[in-house]
Amino acid sequence: MINTEENQEIAASKAGMDPKTARKYRRHGRLPSEMPVAVRGRTRPDPFIEVWDDVQKLFEDNAGLEAKTVFEFLQRQNPGRFQDGQVRTLQRRVKVWRATEGPAREVFFAQQHPPGRLGASDFTHMEELGVTIQGQSFPHLIYHFVLTYSNWEAATVCFSESFESLSEGLQNALWQLGKVPHRHRTDRLSTAVNNMSDPAEFTDRYQGLMRCYGLESEKTQAGHGNENGDVEQRHHRFKRAVAQELMLRGSVDFASVDEYRRFLAAMLERLNAGRKQRLAEEMAVMKELPERRMESARRERVKVDSGSLIYVDRNAYSVPSRLIGEQVEARLHVDQVEIWYGQKKMAQMPRLRGRHKHRVDYRHIIDWLVRKPGALEHYRYRDELFPTSRFRMTFDLLEEQLGKYQGSKEYLKILELAARNSEVRVDAALRVLLEAGEEQISAEGIEAVLGVDSAVVVRDVQVTAVDLRVFDQLFTEQEVLQ
Repeated sequence: MINTEENQEIAASKAGMDPKTARKYRRHGRLPSEMPVAVRGRTRPDPFIEVWDDVQKLFEDNAGLEAKTVFEFLQRQNPGRFQDGQVRTLQRRVKVWRATEGPAREVFFAQQHPPGRLGASDFTHMEELGVTIQGQSFPHLIYHFVLTYSNWEAATVCFSESFESLSEGLQNALWQLGKVPHRHRTDRLSTAVNNMSDPAEFTDRYQGLMRCYGLESEKTQAGHGNENGDVEQRHHRFKRAVAQELMLRGSVDFASVDEYRRFLAAMLERLNAGRKQRLAEEMAVMKELPERRMESARRERVKVDSGSLIYVDRNAYSVPSRLIGEQVEARLHVDQVEIWYGQKKMAQMPRLRGRHKHRVDYRHIIDWLVRKPGALEHYRYRDELFPTSRFRMTFDLLEEQLGKYQGSKEYLKILELAARNSEVRVDAALRVLLEAGEEQISAEGIEAVLGVDSAVVVRDVQVTAVDLRVFDQLFTEQEVLQ
């Protein structure tokens, strides 16, 4: 070909060869098939040849070992023999051994997802996004539900991996969707799977939830989160989408939890908008919803102790003191605890997150605290009796001026005013008195300030008299029309 073309570059191009390679063959006067094959071999002796049998046994016995860990082990066993720069040599040799002689690796089998068959769910932590509420950190989780065929998804803000969170999140997703898939898959949540007796059995509450919606339940094997890979992958993409939306918003701070929920709902609506076609295929084959939602709250019968406290889910809550000695029903919702007695709701408070915590409302116990002011000094939950920083400043000031007992007594009278009147108004009155530098703050002084604030201003209101002849005119016009 070189004899029929204008130059070597054209001839090499037509032969599918680089011009430099063509010049090399022309220089040697040989065809490619006649050239000797270059053999790449080790240019330096293998530093691990004497210990390789031991290394190989380590990897056979512990498949999860890393080459760097074994290298550091060899350095400890043979001081001064192996240098840090040789770790790459061991890593390359281990890589080749694993590919040619090592144990077979786990195979992941791609699954087909028929429309309407499966919905998967799991919890995911959101702290990494740095969301705040009014400048305060907002540690929370998202209960994330995904239809595996269309990738339609829903999310519910929650604060723990409790059954109440799972039930509320799953039902929110199904009622938002308007239909029910045939199966539901989750990982081995302790809230859903009874690991106390037989790990193969779901808890009664979870089974009840599944029966209510006619769902067949699936769970992943222990240590095999990849089996719930659809929702795990959506976790990553969901959080990435939230991070991007927060960047566009220009702030990670929200005025309230409800505003944050609305932000997530709007984002999910946009994400789901592109899935309508495949979702329609699912909707056509999914089941109908039941007539009503199943209650998510967990109910517990507890007795109110002498401190006007109940202990629920390993946390303490105060209740009205009139209930001391009575059995009450505590209803634990995702973020609220309700106290019921005789079919009447007696109290409601935010649910505590974690264990061995307490929430004491001074309004529940103030009646008896004012009668026993000496109990305040060493009260276990005394810090709960300072609703704002100004209440605490007032308490410290009164103790300094009047002594511990009289200071506690006067402070409790002020706290009683907040319970009877308005905590917000008493706090505002304290602000006025503290800023004015009052020498002596007292309950009477606060009452005086509240009296001025609450004075009713009477104004004369002029009301123009209505001319009744207008109505006569309307009746006349009606008769003409008839």
